[in-house]
Amino acid sequence: MKDYFKLQFKITNRRLRDSGLKPVIGYVLLFAVFTGLSLFLFDKTEFAEYIYVLIALALSSQLSEKRRNDFLKICFGERGYRITRITENLVVSFPFVVFLIYQNHFISPVVLLTLNLLLALTNPGTRLDFTMPTPFYRKPFEFTVGFRNTFYLFPVSYLLTAIAVATNNFNLGVFSFLFINLITLSYYVKPEGEYYVWSFAMSPQSFIKEKIKTAIVYSSILCLPVFIALSVYFFRELETIVWFYFIGLAFLITVILAKYSAYPFEMNLPQGILIALCIYLPPLLLAVVPFFYFQSVKHLKQYLV
Repeated sequence: MKDYFKLQFKITNRRLRDSGLKPVIGYVLLFAVFTGLSLFLFDKTEFAEYIYVLIALALSSQLSEKRRNDFLKICFGERGYRITRITENLVVSFPFVVFLIYQNHFISPVVLLTLNLLLALTNPGTRLDFTMPTPFYRKPFEFTVGFRNTFYLFPVSYLLTAIAVATNNFNLGVFSFLFINLITLSYYVKPEGEYYVWSFAMSPQSFIKEKIKTAIVYSSILCLPVFIALSVYFFRELETIVWFYFIGLAFLITVILAKYSAYPFEMNLPQGILIALCIYLPPLLLAVVPFFYFQSVKHLKQYLV
């Protein structure tokens, strides 16, 4: 088990080197970006505590994929698997817990650690024996697969919207809106197989345009109930709601372009830092989006005509 964590550490260092950074510099940059974004989040919204917990749980849940869990059970047995998963979740949660305590929040760290412990002791990645129907079957595959894996989160967001309307809490409504945008962004983190790109049989520019158009339409469908509810009950804030809608789409487009700018590999650390900086300074999107676009066209040329 000790060798497993050593291997994960070496893999992380190799990925940092592959991205053009020395491991020490990479860790310093990650710490700086994490701290900067955390301070920015807690300065801008009263719901930062809850957003923080959701982000930490989302990261931990990525480690609960069924095939990965099965592999760990084969390697370490049931007891070793539990210890490994608990340790992984604690490592992921640690920076979030420390910062929450620094912000004088003491209940949410306990809740986060408890939920992460439950994630490690259960198998949320286990598949159910039925096919979840989706309205996204015409344009595979990100929203089809993503929605089936996260469908249970959308009722939570819509419930938060209803509570926001009932309590006249506009900030909570905005949080539910951003929550849906965060979910849809996660659909474009992992690169698909080369065959799925090649099967489009179009130019890189047309391929990117098609991907962006599909993402905008499907993301808008999922956001529509929240958008309508907030627009009706908080009509005076309509301009702010529209701005959040377009900012969400801008970041969705940025993530799609970042994904294909590294294709066929996963997004690396410099790309993640650029996206994080855009969250802190949205005007940077004017420079980052064209940069990712031209890189995407360059990487897709070998797969598309």
